[in-house]
Amino acid sequence: MQLFNKNQPTVKPLPIVANIPHSGLFVPEEIAAQFTTEHLKSLPNSDWHLDQLYDFLPSLGITVLQATHNRYVVDLNREAKEPLFGSFWSAVIPENTAFNKTIYQNKPNQEHIEERIEKYYLPYHNQLKSLLQQKIEEFGLVYLLDLHSFCGLINDDVCLGNVNNQTCSELLISTADKCFASQGLQVVRNKKFTGGYITRHYGESSNVESLQIEVRYHVYLRENQLDKLEPPSYEVIEFEAAKNKFYDIFKMIVSQLFC
Repeated sequence: MQLFNKNQPTVKPLPIVANIPHSGLFVPEEIAAQFTTEHLKSLPNSDWHLDQLYDFLPSLGITVLQATHNRYVVDLNREAKEPLFGSFWSAVIPENTAFNKTIYQNKPNQEHIEERIEKYYLPYHNQLKSLLQQKIEEFGLVYLLDLHSFCGLINDDVCLGNVNNQTCSELLISTADKCFASQGLQVVRNKKFTGGYITRHYGESSNVESLQIEVRYHVYLRENQLDKLEPPSYEVIEFEAAKNKFYDIFKMIVSQLFC
């Protein structure tokens, strides 16, 4: 399977790149064999079905890059620094889940860890850098929207993170804030989710404004499916209702940024 899906705009392109690093569910066979049976079945804290939720973005002129491989293969939103294998919250390859449950029945050795970085992590970031550079060359400035979802830590519907006002302008974050709020969603800024590695790293460029957008699972998924071992379904009425709402939100964001 290819490492990522790159979806180009189907209308006039805008200087916006949407990045979806945690919605992929594919685990290569040799890595799956190392996981516990329970973990392979559940893959907790994946950003369930954001590729489906946001599949309308190219129709608004937004370029989308979406990882196909699961975050437990490599976590693209972590910096590739030692220790590469360790904490869920900081390592490129987590040893345990966010709930401190064991992932591996057979832990990868150093050679396998480094091989994963070369094979799965670096190509994705190279592609993301390339997309951003293309937009910079064409427009001078690019907005990077880093799209995630969550369950736990906070109970708000949407959390916008720009590393406490360091990675994007007030215009971008306030526009997103107002547009989500206009659809009845409770929005907070930099509350727990201030922005991960992707938001921080690419937002350091003077030509990139990066904003992390975290959406609570309950906003778009059926609540009684969230405590099961299997991934929740997106073929439910709650998902379709949320998708229609999000289309209106992002159409509004685009309109207000580029009117």
